[in-house]
Amino acid sequence: MSSMYTTFAEQYDNVVQDNIYNAYLERPSLQAMLGALNGCDVIDLGSGVYADYFIHRGVAKLTCIDYSPNMIEIVKRKFGDRITAYAQDASIGLIKEASESADLIISPLMIHYLEDLSVLFNDVARVLKNGGSFAFSTHHPFADFECTLSGNYFEREFITEMWNTVGEPVEVTFYRRSLTEIMNAITDSGLVVTQLSEGKVAEEVKHLSLEKYEYLSKNPNFIFIKCQKLV
Repeated sequence: MSSMYTTFAEQYDNVVQDNIYNAYLERPSLQAMLGALNGCDVIDLGSGVYADYFIHRGVAKLTCIDYSPNMIEIVKRKFGDRITAYAQDASIGLIKEASESADLIISPLMIHYLEDLSVLFNDVARVLKNGGSFAFSTHHPFADFECTLSGNYFEREFITEMWNTVGEPVEVTFYRRSLTEIMNAITDSGLVVTQLSEGKVAEEVKHLSLEKYEYLSKNPNFIFIKCQKLV
C-alpha cells in the first residue's frame, strides 16, 4: 500500500476534493454514468470521496470499502452512521457482502492497484442484484503505455512512479495493462458493458491551468466503463 493512502491520508483526502484530475476530470466523468440513485444500495470501492455525493442523492445504503484503514477512518469521521465503512483488500473480492445485495458498485481509480482483476470482477457480479451496475474508472491503457518497461503493450507490468499528488513526491506502484485484459475480466465475469467513456475535463480547468486543460482535452488520461448484470 502506498504511503499516499496511509501516512499522507489526510493530505490526500484534502487534495482530491478540488484538484484537477479528481474533481474536474475523474468524478464528473464517472458520475455522468451513474443515473438516478435515490433508494439504491451502493458499494463504493474507493477512498470514500464519493460518499457525500451519494448521501445527497438519497441512496438507501452506502458501504465504503478501502484497502487503507486510514482512509476508512477519515470517511467514518466525516459521515458517521450514515454509512457503513471497513478496510479490506479488494483483491480477495467482496467477501463480507451478500449475494444480490447491491444496485450499484463503483470503483473510482482503484483497479490498477490489483494484479489480477478476475477475483474482484467475479465477486462484483455475485453481489450485484439482477439489473444492477458496476461503474469504474482506471488509468487509460494508452496513457499508461508511456511508462512501459517491456515495450509490449499486451504484457501486464508492475510500475513504480513518484507522484506529487499531496504536494511532495510519494512513491506509488500500480499495474499497467491492456484494454483487452480489462474487457476480458468484464466479460469472463458475465457482466455486459453498457457504456464506455474516455472522460471529459471540466471547462473550469481553463481558469485553473490552461496548459493542463489543453493537454487533458487532447490526450486520454482515464477510462470509464459501466457494466450491467443482466436479469
